[in-house]
Amino acid sequence: MKNLVIVDLGSNSVRMAIIEISANGHHREVYRTKRDSRISQGMGTGKKKTLQEVAMARTIAAMKSFKARYECLPNVTLMGITTAAVRQASNQQEFVSRVKKEIGLDLRILTGDEEAYYDYLGAATRLKIEDCLILDIGGASCELINVKDGKEVNLISVPFGAVTLTEQFHLNDVVTAAGLFTAETFLSKRLRDIWWLNDAIHKPLVLLGGANRTLARISRKQQQFLHVENIHGYRLKTDDVFNLFKKLIQVDLAGRKQISGLETGRADIIVGGVLPLVLLLQLLDSDRVVFSESGVREGIISEFIKKG
Repeated sequence: MKNLVIVDLGSNSVRMAIIEISANGHHREVYRTKRDSRISQGMGTGKKKTLQEVAMARTIAAMKSFKARYECLPNVTLMGITTAAVRQASNQQEFVSRVKKEIGLDLRILTGDEEAYYDYLGAATRLKIEDCLILDIGGASCELINVKDGKEVNLISVPFGAVTLTEQFHLNDVVTAAGLFTAETFLSKRLRDIWWLNDAIHKPLVLLGGANRTLARISRKQQQFLHVENIHGYRLKTDDVFNLFKKLIQVDLAGRKQISGLETGRADIIVGGVLPLVLLLQLLDSDRVVFSESGVREGIISEFIKKG
């Protein structure tokens, strides 16, 4: 029996999963945890983005808290991955070296294309997908993957996400008409520059990432589902997504914190996190979305098992 431990450092949170893998390749997740760390906070929006000391220290402390859980396990393969915030940072090597020194963890910085591919691989292994557009909205990037006949044909990572859009366009509290319009104009231009999105018109969107999962939980809470967290395969019509977004922008930060299903720690970035989805649904004239719990981690697990 092998124990695969994945520490996944995203732009908004750091997660750890422990997966038991038997000799025949059968695997099961035996433990999962998450800490909000927001490594991307205060990085800036210019060409030179810098991880801030407070955010780095907070994130390293979160990763240290995981160590006691896995260091006593037998036959461990420890894998650390990180994505957009560290990828974009001018001081990424300083941070990676600190993690290695203080925790003993080697962080692999995924490229944008790698992150998008693992998103596809993870979603494809657990969700039957044929023709769709996969959208992963993270804290500092969005990954888009065009899927045709179950295969990825185009993919891209674009350098904006829930945290960075919120900071750039001041979407954390009261959402003004001017702020929302400026953000929409910026995003619309960037999305229209992705030429192959024309091939995804009318396709359903398969949604990954924290902002999207939050949207699903809010919806399930409103409909009084017993198991709010069971979002894998959950579907929403486009009009339902628009109505949820309208509810988010009609209130200030204090009001969003009162919305059932929305984590308090995510209330300040949820508008920036959902905005790319809203614009893509309009751009592609899609009629529905499907939520996936599987993404980068599951893609990496699938690759690890395949390699033996």
